[in-house]
Amino acid sequence: MPFSAQPPASGERYALSASLDNARHLSSLLRAVHFQDHATCLATASGLRVTVEDAKCIQANAFIQAEIFQEFSVQEESVMFRINLSVLLDCLTIFGTSSLPGTSTALRMCYHGYGYPLMLFLEEGGVVTVCKINTQEPDELLDFDFCSTKVVNKIILQSEGLREAFAELDMTSEVLQITMSPDKPYFRLSTFGNAGSAHLDYPRDSDLMEAFHCNQTQTNRYKISLLKPSTKALALSCKVSIRTDAQGFLSLQYMIRNEDGQICFVEYYCCPDENITEAEL
Repeated sequence: MPFSAQPPASGERYALSASLDNARHLSSLLRAVHFQDHATCLATASGLRVTVEDAKCIQANAFIQAEIFQEFSVQEESVMFRINLSVLLDCLTIFGTSSLPGTSTALRMCYHGYGYPLMLFLEEGGVVTVCKINTQEPDELLDFDFCSTKVVNKIILQSEGLREAFAELDMTSEVLQITMSPDKPYFRLSTFGNAGSAHLDYPRDSDLMEAFHCNQTQTNRYKISLLKPSTKALALSCKVSIRTDAQGFLSLQYMIRNEDGQICFVEYYCCPDENITEAEL
């Protein structure tokens, strides 16, 4: 009987229960935000959000909508816990990261509530493995307060354009400088590495540009060490939305389409490099 069709044991009521026919849909998204060992999970009726932070300078969120799951049930308004993401990924890929053609790992995920472990039931080829992962008190997360009304500039690029940029720019540079402007150069990426300065410009009418909404000229620098983790999400994505607010905070939202054509999002927030003065720009 598929996990999605199995009722919970008599009398058991889970704060969170979910099932997926293919656990790879979840593990690939979690790998896209796996740059620290621990993550905070928030489940609501709309789906699951997994958040990873580092030094209060960068935050990554993987959004897995409830519709992606075959079954998704949250008994409270929200369920929140902290978990070792490395262990969770090891469990999700316990049968290996690449299944044989026509096979997939089915997943049922259950969580009783505060203080209880997250339970995973994984089945492939008739073999069932049960994993229990201890959960922890969730940390207070940084609120970047990145609502649409505070966005100054926004562009949407086909991801291949940004992948090419990261391949061409000098990654020995400590910072990536991003210029967004209603006038030329419109969208410019710059690095300052061992080989000197390098610039890559995208005109607003570029074939790679899907949307261009720039209200004012902004030039901000971001530590490449903070942005590098986002290349995992970039590799999986088909489109990327790049937004900045008045303080120069950066939002990179990646649209990822899984094997079944379903859409999920991974978003990275990054603070600007405060060590750069206006005179240096």
